[in-house]
Amino acid sequence: MNTFSKWLTGARPKTWPAAIVPVIVGTAAAESELIYWRALVALVVSLSLQIGVNLANDYSDGIRGTDKDRVGPIRLVASGLASPRAVMLGAFVAFGVAAFSGAIVAIAVSYWLIAVGVAAIAAAWFYTGGSKPYGYLGLGEVFVFVFFGLVASCGSTFLQDERITALGVGCSIPVGLFAVALLITNNLRDRPADLLSNKKTLAVRMGDGPTRVLYCIVVSIAFGFLLYLALLRPWVLLGLLGVPIAVSPIKTVARGAKGQELIAVLGATGKVQMVTGLAMAVGLIVGK
Repeated sequence: MNTFSKWLTGARPKTWPAAIVPVIVGTAAAESELIYWRALVALVVSLSLQIGVNLANDYSDGIRGTDKDRVGPIRLVASGLASPRAVMLGAFVAFGVAAFSGAIVAIAVSYWLIAVGVAAIAAAWFYTGGSKPYGYLGLGEVFVFVFFGLVASCGSTFLQDERITALGVGCSIPVGLFAVALLITNNLRDRPADLLSNKKTLAVRMGDGPTRVLYCIVVSIAFGFLLYLALLRPWVLLGLLGVPIAVSPIKTVARGAKGQELIAVLGATGKVQMVTGLAMAVGLIVGK
């Protein structure tokens, strides 16, 4: 594996929709005329945070030995493809890009955004880092919903309108739920190994069956919430174009798929989020 492929694998592209979609939807939900550079910076910040948390997770789980017997995609530290120090440095570089980019837009819009950025970076690191990582306590889904849903999507709207709007908050909810579905899939796949390493994710705490039910419920609620958003912008129902794509991963999870099959579900869930998010964004723009 060459250097580029190695680091691309560590950055986990299948999880990137969780960073891209909130910015696209949040920007589309804005009522003001689009300020392109702010939207672009928001995308850089969000994607850098996603890559940073992926590398930080790789580093922290790797040095703890949590990834030793996992069945998911290759992890840099656990596989020996990169040293723990190099992966940690990679995470810090990604966080640095997010911090620098965020500072630029904060100066232009509001210094309060700096506090939000600090909180987001802290949440990214302490997901699996530190002495008491909250990801090991079953709280990962909560933080993902908050930061890759509410904060990322509402924040993108705020960068355009410079205020929080009901539509912006509403749109952040299905976006956050799809991000949660990605994490549920990941933790469901890793549940057997996490049990052995005492990593008490929500999937470990709930058990196999209830976690599968939770995945189906979360995805269903995300689509169902579009019906409420249609009261504000009817064209947002274009997001329902993602429903046919969601049928297959839901069926796969419901029938008890494990291991490698859930890797495919992770990719499919990302596609559902991307298609739904892009369709929502089109609907939001058309319905202005």
